[in-house]
Amino acid sequence: MSMDFMKLPPTLQQRLMQELQPGEVVAWAGQPLPGRLMRQGFLLWLFFIPWTAFSLFWMSAASGFQLPNPARPEVWFALFGLPFLLIGLGGLASPFYMRRKAASTVYVITSKRAFTLTLGRSSQMHSWPPEKLGRVSRTEHGDGSGDLVFASEEGTPPLGRGFTALRDVRQAELYLNQLLARRVA
Repeated sequence: MSMDFMKLPPTLQQRLMQELQPGEVVAWAGQPLPGRLMRQGFLLWLFFIPWTAFSLFWMSAASGFQLPNPARPEVWFALFGLPFLLIGLGGLASPFYMRRKAASTVYVITSKRAFTLTLGRSSQMHSWPPEKLGRVSRTEHGDGSGDLVFASEEGTPPLGRGFTALRDVRQAELYLNQLLARRVA
């Protein structure tokens, strides 16, 4: 087991071990940086602040800029804006959701594949055997953290999949390249 594996919370370690196939060995495991994911989530605010503000404005205008009065039918028309307001509030909460999700996510590179595992009400697992790994693309920040994109799904534009907000992106890339070298050999 790698030293990074030992740093994982016990619940993630236990669940990760359950996901391993016979003969599969963990080469590297790590978690996304919660703060980095949270900062990425704040970019969504560029969309959701105006969305939410407009929803509030529309609901206020629809009610005649007056406090709700159930006797007035305009109040019911203003309620049509409620789903849009809830979507906006959910979008504004997304950075905090992303931070919480980072604590229950683990990225893993084994002797047979790369996978992500996210625990929650229902667990999510995405697995890529070496033959499904595409060209590796690394984005690295000044502090050594960054993202690894290594699989792409069909679509326009193609969707990149991989590990985001890694503490040491080069170390993960090293282990991923070792896994890819086994595919070629």
